[in-house]
Amino acid sequence: MTKKRNRTRPALSLQDRLSNFVEQTRAAANNLPAGAERHALLQKARDGEAAVEMERLLSSHGPQATK
Repeated sequence: MTKKRNRTRPALSLQDRLSNFVEQTRAAANNLPAGAERHALLQKARDGEAAVEMERLLSSHGPQATK
């Protein structure tokens, strides 16, 4: 028996979901004292910002980089 595929679409775009993740992660990091846990959250926020930028570049319809 095969599973039915979930075909619902997210309410927000990937760009919006990534931006929300970055905001929430930064807010959580700002509530922590300096230390390893705060550093890890800030790293996740930077990674999220990089993902936002990559998604923006990949989804743009402008000139593409040479291959």
